[in-house]
Amino acid sequence: MSIDLEFAIKKDIRNNPIVREVDVQQKHEFRQTLAVVATVVAMLLFWAWPHLQVVKGDAKIQALKLAVQDADARNRHLRLELATVTAPEQVDIRARKARFVRPTEQDTIIVLRVEPARPSSSIVADARRRAGR
Repeated sequence: MSIDLEFAIKKDIRNNPIVREVDVQQKHEFRQTLAVVATVVAMLLFWAWPHLQVVKGDAKIQALKLAVQDADARNRHLRLELATVTAPEQVDIRARKARFVRPTEQDTIIVLRVEPARPSSSIVADARRRAGR
């Protein structure tokens, strides 16, 4: 065993770097293969891109249709609730609970609507003269 250990220690191992030459033909073949693969990938992308855009558009349309249906359902619900709340019977019931009473003829005051007087053009002309125009 000591002989093997001595041999391993005394063994001179040369680690000279191996110089490889560039293989021009292999490099050319690699570039050709890379060009063919890039062309195929570009063709696949060119073919698939419009299809993916159509699929995305369809998904958006479906989402918007669902949103419209939800909004219509909510609108119908709110209109029904409004009709229920503003029904004369319901208003009368809530008024009685709040102890409101119907007004009598003596409680009613009639207010006449009066049209405001329009300023005459002479007032505007006077104001312009005073301003120095």
